[in-house]
Amino acid sequence: MTALPQPVTRLTRWRQSDLWWSFTQSKAAMFAAGLLAFLVITAFAAPLYVPQNPFDPAQLTLLNAEYPPIWVEGGQWPFLLGTDTQGRDILSAILYGSRVSILIGLASVFFALVVGLGTGLVAGYYGGLIEDALMRIGDVLLSIPTILIAILVSAIVRELLPTHLREVGAAGVLVLAIVLSGWVQYARTVRAQTSVERGKEYVQAAQLLKVPARRIMFRHILPNTLTPIFVAATLNFGMAILTEATLSFLGIGMPASQPSLGTLIRLGNQFLFSGMWWITVFPVLQLCLLVVAVNLLGDWLRDALNPKLR
Repeated sequence: MTALPQPVTRLTRWRQSDLWWSFTQSKAAMFAAGLLAFLVITAFAAPLYVPQNPFDPAQLTLLNAEYPPIWVEGGQWPFLLGTDTQGRDILSAILYGSRVSILIGLASVFFALVVGLGTGLVAGYYGGLIEDALMRIGDVLLSIPTILIAILVSAIVRELLPTHLREVGAAGVLVLAIVLSGWVQYARTVRAQTSVERGKEYVQAAQLLKVPARRIMFRHILPNTLTPIFVAATLNFGMAILTEATLSFLGIGMPASQPSLGTLIRLGNQFLFSGMWWITVFPVLQLCLLVVAVNLLGDWLRDALNPKLR
């Protein structure tokens, strides 16, 4: 009796795909994926093993302030990377700060994608005056450096918010600032792809069948424009983390009570030349590792999805 063929699962199809083969052949991509997974897991699992919650003032004491790393003379257990001037454990602060930076980066990329994809699809599908108006807005934003847009938006929104809501809404303000300066790249890419796709036979056939324009854009055209978007989103994730760190370092990002990596670097920079180098150096290393891992994955994804390199 002939055995029935086993159904092919999604996992099997994924492991047989060219993308998986390319990933397994790239040592840099595998290293970056492993490093990024380690950084993300350790950051979000931090409450399970770190000695304190650095966001809780009740757990901070000045008696534990200014300890150096444990391998340096004067270091104390369990403060492996030392403490700052408030008695905050540096390792705990870095891991909690990494969570803030990662979440802000993910939220910024997600909302920028939503705005950029919608704008690009509408501009590319309808063309004409609508396309010109939307793309001119994008051109104006592109002519201004990203960091200046983020600083301007962050400063204006903070002034409009009541004083007691500024710290609570700091993360939302950062996301808004990064989104307003980051959606244009997605919109221009999708608009160019949509302008090409709308002239193809499958779109014209759908239009003849009176398929609603919204369904044509999101069900038929959008899937054919996602390859370059995935690459851009991966690279922009690292850029969003850097933008958030820059704004926090300049003092218009996350507050000291909810520090991100940029805030930790700003606070530690004040004591860099007083001998307490660990307050700044370790958050800088964490930020560098996080951004390098994301960028290495983005570079691999760009090459793996490029048909000219296959």
